[in-house]
Amino acid sequence: MMDNTTKAFFERAKFFADCAWRRRWLAMAVAWPTAVVLGLLVALWPDRYEATARVYVDTQTVLKPLMAGLAYQPDIDQQVRMLARTLISRPSVEHLVDRSDLGMGSKDPADREKVVTRLMDKIKVVPAGAGNLYALSYRDVDPHRARRLVEATLDLFIQSGSSGKKRDSEDASRFIDEQIKVYESKLSEAENRLKDFKIRNFGVSGVSDQDYFARISTLSEQVSKLRINLQAAEQSRDALRHELSSESPLLPADPAAAMAAPSELDTRLDAQHKLLDDLLRRYTDQHPDVISARRVIAQLEAQKRQEIEARNRAARQGNGMAATSPIYQKIRISLADTEANIASLRSQLSAQQAALEQVRAMAGRVPKVEADLAQLTRDYDVIRKNYEQLVARRESASLGIKLDETSQLADFRVVEPPRVAPAPVFPSRMQLAVISALLAIAAGIGAALGLEFVHPTFQNFKTLQAISRRPVIGSVSISLAGNALREARSDRLKLIGAGMLMLVLQAAWVAWMAMNRPL
Repeated sequence: MMDNTTKAFFERAKFFADCAWRRRWLAMAVAWPTAVVLGLLVALWPDRYEATARVYVDTQTVLKPLMAGLAYQPDIDQQVRMLARTLISRPSVEHLVDRSDLGMGSKDPADREKVVTRLMDKIKVVPAGAGNLYALSYRDVDPHRARRLVEATLDLFIQSGSSGKKRDSEDASRFIDEQIKVYESKLSEAENRLKDFKIRNFGVSGVSDQDYFARISTLSEQVSKLRINLQAAEQSRDALRHELSSESPLLPADPAAAMAAPSELDTRLDAQHKLLDDLLRRYTDQHPDVISARRVIAQLEAQKRQEIEARNRAARQGNGMAATSPIYQKIRISLADTEANIASLRSQLSAQQAALEQVRAMAGRVPKVEADLAQLTRDYDVIRKNYEQLVARRESASLGIKLDETSQLADFRVVEPPRVAPAPVFPSRMQLAVISALLAIAAGIGAALGLEFVHPTFQNFKTLQAISRRPVIGSVSISLAGNALREARSDRLKLIGAGMLMLVLQAAWVAWMAMNRPL
């Protein structure tokens, strides 16, 4: 059992078929002229053939990572992508049009402009997959011309890649050389300004890495340090003099006897020192006994010094002999070294004080001179840094140019050479012929159905009742016999013959175009 949808579909199809059958000769009258007109249009429609080629640009080489940091290496991938997008430009297409082997040139400027505009629209250079793989295509009614144009476009693509790189390198080198000459003159002027400034302000600007206040601070610290060292040296000298005055320059005649028999003063001094120590354990420094003991010790030490001096004078006045005590000699040598050191420190202190006073005297001039010097030095450093960078980049660019000349960083590989597909692109004339045959039949059926809907007729009472929505009292049927039946059969045969003749002619037309298609 069919469902309601299928049943409704078949009923509607039967209805349309009945309508078309009732207007069959109208459909045939419309289909034939339509087929003839469309056939003429298809005959005038030229077949178009597509020529294609594929090229791969290999930018991965062994030298690229090895020369990293040594030579300037542009982004070849980006350049190739930009080249592919800008290849179909007006100058490039005009170059293709002017080629004599393509036969597309024209003396008329208007015709030449039309050809250039048409080629710019029809030549395609598009990426074909991942990486630097590009497809070139062009459609033309002449397959040989299409293939030659794709070949010329492929050659232009390859030549533009190499010549563009070379031209860019030459332009960059020329620009860098010009900038180096400019900065050489700027650097020379900056050096002369700095030299003249230092000559004019000799002795005022000071060292290059210290300003005025730093120099004042440094000199003050040096003067303070020298004063401290001088005071320490003078104290050391005084101590050596005191020790030298209490030391005998001659060795005693019998050192063992002298050591075994100490003098009376030494004995008394030892006794007084012991007494003083005993008193200090019991009393304070202000006690009268402590004060008396210290006074006695001072008197005894003074007597001892007088005796030593008298003995030394007697020894020097005796027979003129030199000092024989090694301790006395060492003390005298140390005293001489200390005196020399004191003289050196005094000289250094005097020089540093003079430098400090000189710097303080120029307090109103030095800061401005140092500020001007810092400005000149800063300008000179900037110019020198830029000059050095330009020289380094020129060397890098020169090495990059040599690298381009000795090795090709971008290798153009033709993956698929230019070729033309044997079949024309859609819509071809053969395809249009089939479509025109179907359109002619559709036009005939459409005309019949259209007239039926404009002036409808009813084949049975059910249709009339459904459309009018009124009850149908009765119907009258027709029955053909005799001449009427023969005329009906003859009518069907004529219709079938006309339809078959149109289909045969259409098939023959398609076959003829298929056989006469250019190779």
